Amino acid sequence: MIETTQDKFVTIFGGSRCGKDSAEYKQAKEVGARLADSGFTICTGGYLGVMEAASLGAHEKGGRVFGIVMNQFKSEPNRYLTDKVATNHFYERLQNLIVRSVGFIALRGGMGTVTEISLVWNKLVTGVIEKRPLVLLGDCWKPVVECWQENLVVSDDDVSFLNFTETAEEACQIIIEKSKGIVL
Repeated sequence: MIETTQDKFVTIFGGSRCGKDSAEYKQAKEVGARLADSGFTICTGGYLGVMEAASLGAHEKGGRVFGIVMNQFKSEPNRYLTDKVATNHFYERLQNLIVRSVGFIALRGGMGTVTEISLVWNKLVTGVIEKRPLVLLGDCWKPVVECWQENLVVSDDDVSFLNFTETAEEACQIIIEKSKGIVL
Protein backbone atom coordinates (compact mmCIF):
# COMPACT_ATOMS: atom_id res chain seq x y z
CA MET A 1 0.00 0.00 0.00
CA ILE A 2 1.31 3.47 -0.90
CA GLU A 3 1.20 6.37 1.53
CA THR A 4 -1.05 9.25 0.57
CA THR A 5 -1.11 12.79 1.82
CA GLN A 6 -4.33 11.92 3.67
CA ASP A 7 -2.56 9.39 5.89
CA LYS A 8 -2.12 10.65 9.43
CA PHE A 9 0.43 8.41 11.13
CA VAL A 10 0.87 8.15 14.89
CA THR A 11 3.92 6.25 16.08
CA ILE A 12 3.61 4.08 19.17
CA PHE A 13 6.85 3.35 21.05
CA GLY A 14 7.25 0.77 23.79
CA GLY A 15 8.89 -2.42 24.91
CA SER A 16 8.87 -5.70 23.04
CA ARG A 17 9.10 -7.83 26.19
CA CYS A 18 5.79 -7.08 27.89
CA GLY A 19 3.24 -9.85 28.15
CA LYS A 20 -0.39 -9.78 27.08
CA ASP A 21 -1.50 -9.37 30.70
CA SER A 22 0.70 -6.33 31.37
CA ALA A 23 -0.75 -2.84 31.79
CA GLU A 24 1.28 -1.46 28.90
CA TYR A 25 0.09 -4.20 26.49
CA LYS A 26 -3.54 -3.50 27.38
CA GLN A 27 -3.03 0.28 27.09
CA ALA A 28 -1.23 -0.06 23.74
CA LYS A 29 -4.06 -2.21 22.36
CA GLU A 30 -6.58 0.41 23.47
CA VAL A 31 -4.47 3.20 21.96
CA GLY A 32 -4.28 1.35 18.64
CA ALA A 33 -8.05 0.79 18.59
CA ARG A 34 -8.96 4.35 19.59
CA LEU A 35 -6.60 5.97 17.08
CA ALA A 36 -7.68 3.65 14.26
CA ASP A 37 -11.30 4.50 15.09
CA SER A 38 -10.34 8.18 14.75
CA GLY A 39 -8.84 7.63 11.29
CA PHE A 40 -5.15 7.49 12.15
CA THR A 41 -2.64 5.01 10.72
CA ILE A 42 -0.70 3.26 13.47
CA CYS A 43 3.06 3.09 13.02
CA THR A 44 5.30 0.90 15.18
CA GLY A 45 8.62 -0.89 15.07
CA GLY A 46 6.59 -3.90 13.94
CA TYR A 47 7.48 -6.61 16.43
CA LEU A 48 6.11 -7.94 19.75
CA GLY A 49 4.95 -6.43 23.04
CA VAL A 50 3.64 -2.88 22.85
CA MET A 51 4.16 -2.86 19.07
CA GLU A 52 2.01 -5.97 18.63
CA ALA A 53 -0.65 -4.70 21.03
CA ALA A 54 -1.06 -1.36 19.23
CA SER A 55 -1.12 -3.20 15.91
CA LEU A 56 -3.74 -5.66 17.18
CA GLY A 57 -5.97 -2.89 18.53
CA ALA A 58 -5.89 -1.03 15.22
CA HIS A 59 -6.30 -4.24 13.21
CA GLU A 60 -9.43 -5.20 15.15
CA LYS A 61 -10.95 -1.83 14.18
CA GLY A 62 -10.03 -2.27 10.51
CA GLY A 63 -7.26 0.31 10.72
CA ARG A 64 -4.05 0.55 8.76
CA VAL A 65 -0.93 -0.63 10.63
CA PHE A 66 2.51 0.35 9.38
CA GLY A 67 5.59 -1.49 10.67
CA ILE A 68 9.15 -0.23 10.32
CA VAL A 69 11.19 -3.42 10.60
CA MET A 70 14.91 -4.20 10.64
CA ASN A 71 16.54 -6.52 8.12
CA GLN A 72 19.05 -7.63 10.79
CA PHE A 73 16.40 -8.86 13.25
CA LYS A 74 15.86 -12.61 13.13
CA SER A 75 12.33 -12.52 14.57
CA GLU A 76 9.28 -12.18 12.38
CA PRO A 77 7.19 -8.98 12.50
CA ASN A 78 3.80 -9.22 14.18
CA ARG A 79 0.97 -10.57 12.06
CA TYR A 80 -1.26 -7.50 12.37
CA LEU A 81 0.76 -5.23 10.07
CA THR A 82 -0.91 -4.13 6.86
CA ASP A 83 2.27 -2.49 5.52
CA LYS A 84 5.99 -2.95 6.17
CA VAL A 85 9.08 -0.91 5.45
CA ALA A 86 12.34 -2.82 5.92
CA THR A 87 15.40 -0.84 7.01
CA ASN A 88 19.06 -1.78 7.25
CA HIS A 89 20.16 0.51 10.08
CA PHE A 90 18.73 1.44 13.47
CA TYR A 91 18.92 5.18 12.80
CA GLU A 92 17.17 4.73 9.45
CA ARG A 93 14.42 2.83 11.29
CA LEU A 94 14.09 5.61 13.87
CA GLN A 95 13.94 8.26 11.16
CA ASN A 96 11.14 6.36 9.44
CA LEU A 97 9.22 6.12 12.71
CA ILE A 98 9.61 9.86 13.30
CA VAL A 99 9.33 11.76 10.02
CA ARG A 100 6.02 10.29 8.86
CA SER A 101 4.14 10.86 12.15
CA VAL A 102 1.92 13.69 13.34
CA GLY A 103 2.31 12.51 16.93
CA PHE A 104 3.92 9.96 19.21
CA ILE A 105 2.84 7.90 22.20
CA ALA A 106 5.43 6.10 24.33
CA LEU A 107 4.60 3.37 26.81
CA ARG A 108 6.89 1.62 29.26
CA GLY A 109 9.81 -0.09 27.60
CA GLY A 110 13.56 -0.49 27.77
CA MET A 111 16.57 1.33 26.40
CA GLY A 112 15.20 1.18 22.85
CA THR A 113 12.14 3.10 23.98
CA VAL A 114 14.31 5.61 25.84
CA THR A 115 16.38 6.07 22.67
CA GLU A 116 13.26 6.64 20.60
CA ILE A 117 11.78 9.16 23.03
CA SER A 118 15.12 10.95 23.38
CA LEU A 119 15.54 11.35 19.65
CA VAL A 120 11.99 12.62 19.07
CA TRP A 121 12.22 14.93 22.08
CA ASN A 122 15.58 16.32 20.99
CA LYS A 123 14.30 16.95 17.47
CA LEU A 124 11.30 18.81 18.91
CA VAL A 125 13.36 20.89 21.35
CA THR A 126 15.92 21.87 18.69
CA GLY A 127 13.28 22.57 16.03
CA VAL A 128 14.59 19.91 13.66
CA ILE A 129 11.00 18.74 13.31
CA GLU A 130 7.97 20.98 13.65
CA LYS A 131 6.02 20.84 16.88
CA ARG A 132 3.83 17.77 17.33
CA PRO A 133 2.59 15.89 20.39
CA LEU A 134 4.87 13.52 22.29
CA VAL A 135 2.76 11.68 24.87
CA LEU A 136 4.32 9.62 27.66
CA LEU A 137 1.67 7.13 28.76
CA GLY A 138 2.00 5.46 32.15
CA ASP A 139 3.03 6.32 35.68
CA CYS A 140 6.67 5.37 35.04
CA TRP A 141 7.51 8.47 33.01
CA LYS A 142 7.24 11.39 35.45
CA PRO A 143 9.86 9.94 37.87
CA VAL A 144 12.17 9.14 34.94
CA VAL A 145 11.94 12.67 33.54
CA GLU A 146 12.35 14.16 37.04
CA CYS A 147 15.52 12.08 37.44
CA TRP A 148 16.79 13.37 34.09
CA GLN A 149 16.06 16.94 35.18
CA GLU A 150 17.87 16.38 38.45
CA ASN A 151 20.95 14.72 36.94
CA LEU A 152 21.20 16.00 33.38
CA VAL A 153 20.78 19.32 31.62
CA VAL A 154 17.01 19.13 31.03
CA SER A 155 15.11 22.38 31.52
CA ASP A 156 11.47 23.04 32.31
CA ASP A 157 11.19 24.40 28.76
CA ASP A 158 12.45 21.03 27.46
CA VAL A 159 9.87 19.20 29.59
CA SER A 160 7.11 21.44 28.21
CA PHE A 161 7.35 19.45 24.96
CA LEU A 162 6.12 16.32 26.79
CA ASN A 163 2.56 15.35 27.59
CA PHE A 164 2.14 13.01 30.58
CA THR A 165 -0.92 10.83 30.97
CA GLU A 166 -1.93 7.63 32.71
CA THR A 167 -4.82 6.55 30.48
CA ALA A 168 -5.03 5.44 26.85
CA GLU A 169 -8.15 7.54 26.39
CA GLU A 170 -6.39 10.73 27.49
CA ALA A 171 -3.29 9.90 25.40
CA CYS A 172 -5.45 9.57 22.30
CA GLN A 173 -7.34 12.79 23.05
CA ILE A 174 -4.03 14.66 23.29
CA ILE A 175 -2.94 13.23 19.92
CA ILE A 176 -6.27 14.04 18.27
CA GLU A 177 -6.34 17.63 19.56
CA LYS A 178 -2.68 18.55 19.25
CA SER A 179 -2.13 16.97 15.82
CA LYS A 180 -4.82 19.07 14.14
CA GLY A 181 -3.35 21.12 11.35
CA ILE A 182 -0.04 19.24 11.19
CA VAL A 183 0.79 18.52 7.56
CA LEU A 184 3.89 16.55 6.72
